[in-house]
Amino acid sequence: MLSLRTWGIAAMCELSQGNLSEIAERRCSISFVSARATLFMKPLLAFEADIDPIVYSSWLQALRAALPEFALHPMDELDELARKKVEVAIVANPKLERLAKLDNLRWVQSLWAGVDTLLPALAASSFAGKALHVVRLEDPELARTMAEAALAWCLYLHRDMPSYARNQQQKLWQKLPLKATQERHIGVLGLGHMGYASATMLRQFGFSVSGYSLGGTTNSSALSKLGIALFHGEQLAEFLSRSDILLLQVPLTPNTYRLINRDRLAQLPVGAAVINFARGAVLDSAALLAALDANQLSHAVLDVFEQEPLPVDSALWQHEKITVLPHISAPTNLTTASVIVAENIRRYFASGALPNAVDLRRGY
Repeated sequence: MLSLRTWGIAAMCELSQGNLSEIAERRCSISFVSARATLFMKPLLAFEADIDPIVYSSWLQALRAALPEFALHPMDELDELARKKVEVAIVANPKLERLAKLDNLRWVQSLWAGVDTLLPALAASSFAGKALHVVRLEDPELARTMAEAALAWCLYLHRDMPSYARNQQQKLWQKLPLKATQERHIGVLGLGHMGYASATMLRQFGFSVSGYSLGGTTNSSALSKLGIALFHGEQLAEFLSRSDILLLQVPLTPNTYRLINRDRLAQLPVGAAVINFARGAVLDSAALLAALDANQLSHAVLDVFEQEPLPVDSALWQHEKITVLPHISAPTNLTTASVIVAENIRRYFASGALPNAVDLRRGY
């Protein structure tokens, strides 16, 4: 990259020869070449995100601050030569036709913990059949925030706050029976990164906790030491039958689509409550409404929906036994998430080691 002093000396020499038009052309050319040189002095990363413009700018700023030794650029800033140098892309709801222009792309780092939208899109695109490594966000702060929300809303149900809210509307002064925490059984369905953190915090608070995973969990030893009963595979009915509060934290896959349907809801104890922090399509909404109306269930706290924002004409808004939340159980912290992303990328460029990838067969 030419310094301004070097360029100035060259310009003065040419000025003495009267080549004014050529100087202007060379100045523009030198500026362009200098910018390209700066671009390629650092390892190049692509950023592709179809999200709110303000959120987009915030992410780009946070990621660049966490990765100062890399050149992170949006896809539309990269020409053909630059795109050929990209091995890693950071993505959030990416437009896949843009990513397809990265001929040498080896892996993508998602900024979201869930990849239930990304994976089907990849499978239906030009990436189908390609060995693309997909890494989802696993941020301890995100898991801690989710566990905090799990505890908050389990306490909300444990202390029967919905009943007290209804009593207030009726100006009814009435004390309701209260169980001890160890007498309240909470079932955590899904023991991945988030579910493990939630089950641990709930147990440490004093609740009786059990956990269910479709294919077993790598954290079984740690959970068992805390006194958390573990279930998997064909033991779902037994798991549900002991859950006073069912906390959903499984990823959305073909195997978990409508997993909690009418029959499964009927396996819960009468008067049980449901919290959905997973994905909207894991829970059959029509079956949920029917179970609430029949007094099979006492209440539901819903933070995720098949369509978001939740349509204004949805029956879920007005139901007295449903608490609607706008997908806020575990908002991503840009600062801590950017540090996690930066660690993954630095490790790859230092050693060639790829981060743990999503199992494309299982969907998580």
